[in-house]
Amino acid sequence: MSDKGDDELRFISEDDGDGQPSSSTRRSWRILLVDDDADVHLATVYALGGATILGRPLEFLHAHSASEAMALLQQGGEVAVALVDVVMESNDAGLRLVKFIRESVGLIDTRIILRTGQPGYAPEDEAIRDYDINDYKTKSELTSSKLYATLTAAVRSYSQIRTINANRRGLGMIVRASAELMTVLDMREFASCIIAQITHLLDLPAEGMVCARDVESGVGFHVTAAAGRFAPYQGGGLDEIADRDVRDKIERTARKEQNEFLADGTLLFVGSSLGRDLVVFLEAPVPLEENERQLLEVFCTNIAVCLDNVALVARLQDHAYFDPLSRLPNRTHFIEKIKEVFAAGRAPELTLAVIDIDHFAEANDAFGHHYGDRLLHAISVRLCVAVGPDVVLARIAGDAFGLLGSDEIVNPTFLGELFRTDFIVDGNPHTVSATFGLARLSEVDSVDYAMQDANIALKRAKLEHRGHYCYYTRSMGGEVRARVRLMQDLRQALGDGCLYLLFQPQVDLGSGQPIGVETLLRWRTESGQLVPPDQFIPLAEDSGLIVAIGDWVLRGACQQLVALANEGFTEFRMAVNVSVVQFRHPDFVGMLERVIAETGVNPANVELEITESVAMLDPERIVVLLNRIKEFGFTVAIDDFGTGFSSLAYLQRLPVDRLKIDRGFVSRLAFEGEGKNIAEMIIDLGRNLGMGVIAEGVEDAAQANYLRARGCHEAQGFLYAHPLDADALLEWLRERDD
Repeated sequence: MSDKGDDELRFISEDDGDGQPSSSTRRSWRILLVDDDADVHLATVYALGGATILGRPLEFLHAHSASEAMALLQQGGEVAVALVDVVMESNDAGLRLVKFIRESVGLIDTRIILRTGQPGYAPEDEAIRDYDINDYKTKSELTSSKLYATLTAAVRSYSQIRTINANRRGLGMIVRASAELMTVLDMREFASCIIAQITHLLDLPAEGMVCARDVESGVGFHVTAAAGRFAPYQGGGLDEIADRDVRDKIERTARKEQNEFLADGTLLFVGSSLGRDLVVFLEAPVPLEENERQLLEVFCTNIAVCLDNVALVARLQDHAYFDPLSRLPNRTHFIEKIKEVFAAGRAPELTLAVIDIDHFAEANDAFGHHYGDRLLHAISVRLCVAVGPDVVLARIAGDAFGLLGSDEIVNPTFLGELFRTDFIVDGNPHTVSATFGLARLSEVDSVDYAMQDANIALKRAKLEHRGHYCYYTRSMGGEVRARVRLMQDLRQALGDGCLYLLFQPQVDLGSGQPIGVETLLRWRTESGQLVPPDQFIPLAEDSGLIVAIGDWVLRGACQQLVALANEGFTEFRMAVNVSVVQFRHPDFVGMLERVIAETGVNPANVELEITESVAMLDPERIVVLLNRIKEFGFTVAIDDFGTGFSSLAYLQRLPVDRLKIDRGFVSRLAFEGEGKNIAEMIIDLGRNLGMGVIAEGVEDAAQANYLRARGCHEAQGFLYAHPLDADALLEWLRERDD
């Protein structure tokens, strides 16, 4: 039941005698009741016969068929609501009557409620839409209370439509006002527009105010907008309004959540489904007319949607700019503040810091995310209290905070002290260390680089020592950005054909005959500049791009090997380097299978070169993987052997065919000492383990003769040939095949 006096369900008093409304002058709402069941008519009248809606009694018109209802309607007169049974003399009798009501007698405003005892006869969606059917209920749904509620809603809707149609000008103004308010996203501006629109709608002087409250946050009413003599109260709390009577009226309206029309003013309650409520108070020299009150009711309904829009935008802005856990500004908000200080010319005075909580992920894993959240909250509170309002503090990532302020506070000494005392989480002390990256904005080239530069400093600090700090320098930024640009160019080069393959011949040291080649990857930029492999290969590995590049290299090498076989060089080996990132990729074996199938290469003539560090990654897993590779027929070599720290006992277990002596040891063969001794040791080791040995970087005959005398099997280097492209390699091989 509504608690408005004119909406109460009033039952007939015995004192009324004849059972009619006590006031014969009151207009009634005409309700057409169409149903072929006489009991439905009796039950409806019994439930609603003494009711009043919007201060008026109900007058029932009874029809027991659609035909009888049509005849009754042709007699004329308005009908507020038609309660129509769907199935009567025919299955579609109710729907035909609906069409008759709308089209034949033109009762466009009448609200139609369809009822049926057979749910399967529900009207089609098109019928509900085309004939403006107000509601559809099964008879079992319409208990006395629900019938009254449904009828009240329908009558109210009818009354409002009639009022609106009688007030075209007011409706047009409301529509325009609502459209304008829908575009307003700021609460203060929205409130000011409400005062302007209502006073214009009613042709009243702008004397009043709009008070707002946030139900969810518990923030009480404050004056969001005010005009006329109330203007000085704008921005203040409700208790600051000097007129106690006005305060009481606003509080009463808020408490009842109902509009109130008084002789000297109007109070409107505008509720929001998102927890933002408004009370509008307007002083009026004369009481409002009924149609004006109705217009304001409609206006309130419309602007409630607009208010939800403003509240939603405010909520979205809150989510967009504030971290829900710490309630600190988030990364987006922090960057906006950085832009503001640059725009205001204050950047050179300030320092930007990024604080990364060390080993936070481990705490999360060990104690759970709820514990981690409470730890972050404790850190947020300590930072907020310590740095004060003059420093912008934000949570910019899961376990990282940003600070923007003067060097007096935003410096590693001050910030480091904040982490020397344990944080209390769930009553227990928790030790936290942090790493700092700092950038003096005077050293930053532009606002776009500010956060990047602080993060560059943070990464450098992490590399040096956890719990340490590092200040950004321009040279540091230049190195990083050059690396990033190179990475972007490399990604582009893979698709643009700027990467290409060269092949360095390998020979048998005994006979001097070619036995194979090593595939070498090269990059020439579009400008013609050669980028050394020791620059771009590590970049490719760091980014994971080496997986795609490695696939491309192996495919190209195998295609070249097939082409050489077609030229008659069938017993020829193609060595291809495999990166640690490739080797650890879960699809590495699958990639080998695809390359074999697509190129038709004989795997027995392909040698995969892995570094000593790869061989030592995970002994058990590596042995299994190498055996899987060997099953395809590939041979395996350990490249740059001697530069790592291999376990000889472990080396014996590896299914490896060849050891490759690093060029650094070969270049020192002419000198007595460590380099020469290591080369000799590798040759002896290979012989003892039954592995082949190949030396790279052989540049003169003395090196070749020494290696051959010590028992080294194979070699490659400038003494035999520089790296060659495919055509030059074929020519080189033909010359030695004659």
